[in-house]
Amino acid sequence: MARKLSTLVVFGAILFALLQHVSMAQQTHVVGDTLAWTVPSGDAASYSTWAAGKSFAIGDILVFNFRTGSHSVAEVSKGAFDSCNTSSPISISTNGPTNITLSSVGSHYYLCTFPSHCTLGQKLAINVSSSASPAPQPAPATPPTATPVKAPAPSVSVAPATAPAPTSVAQTYIVGDNLGWSVPTSGPNSYQRWANGKSFKVGDTLVFNFVNGTHNVAMVSKASYDSCNTTSPINTISNGPARIRLRNSGEHYYMCTFPGHCSLGQKLAINVTGTDVTAPTPSTTSTPSSPTVPSSDSPVNSPPAPSASAPSLVLAALPLTFLSFALVRLLN
Repeated sequence: MARKLSTLVVFGAILFALLQHVSMAQQTHVVGDTLAWTVPSGDAASYSTWAAGKSFAIGDILVFNFRTGSHSVAEVSKGAFDSCNTSSPISISTNGPTNITLSSVGSHYYLCTFPSHCTLGQKLAINVSSSASPAPQPAPATPPTATPVKAPAPSVSVAPATAPAPTSVAQTYIVGDNLGWSVPTSGPNSYQRWANGKSFKVGDTLVFNFVNGTHNVAMVSKASYDSCNTTSPINTISNGPARIRLRNSGEHYYMCTFPGHCSLGQKLAINVTGTDVTAPTPSTTSTPSSPTVPSSDSPVNSPPAPSASAPSLVLAALPLTFLSFALVRLLN
């Protein structure tokens, strides 16, 4: 009897140590860390960037910190994630904070179902793995605001050849802010009032938020802008939201080519300062520029959904099964 009790104590200690190991294998991820779960300001790829350096495994917990009534968190399909379709979520939580335990391997997609929040970047894609060999998630490919502008020249003077020009971080501007890209109801000068006071530089990104099939955004010449002539745009993007990186200094003109929209005020003129970017323009689905027109601003491709792998909670628990079986045999 004493021998059995001694054996029971030893196995109990081993089981306790293994339970501690299993507990350590489970991780809790606070989505966005200090950013929490909200509409990111200035960088629509914030949550992709956050997930890029992390590994997610079965049993891990995602914590979405948000104020009830201001946001929600819904798990959706990849198609709904890509198009920001909030009509048929797999599951949804409207009470913050929300804890979600990862229970299956593969890709998982989350977004906020409040109007425009997803299109403004409040969305997260992760890959959950059961592999015992963790691999870091790749960084998102060329997020809109991750590339700093190298040595932009001041707009009012040319820096001396011996003095380096100052550097600045590229910014992302949501055109119209909450108005989005639409026919303005507050007057035909709404977008010019929005642009007043802002400083646009080479390397910055404009985000035109609109619903596909209801609007588009076209870059045009000054003459076409002034007359609302939609026949010969420099390029046109029909899929929203449209992200356009400013690659050239000078005046830039944009408008919607849908009938009557430009004349009702859906047009924007800005002045861009800085040094022109000579890097090749990434491929997009927009209409290419006319060969007689200088290189125009380039639409920005959305970063791919991240992938990851992490230690498996299931594998960590296997020794418990074998030890339990051995303990039963010894005590019988």
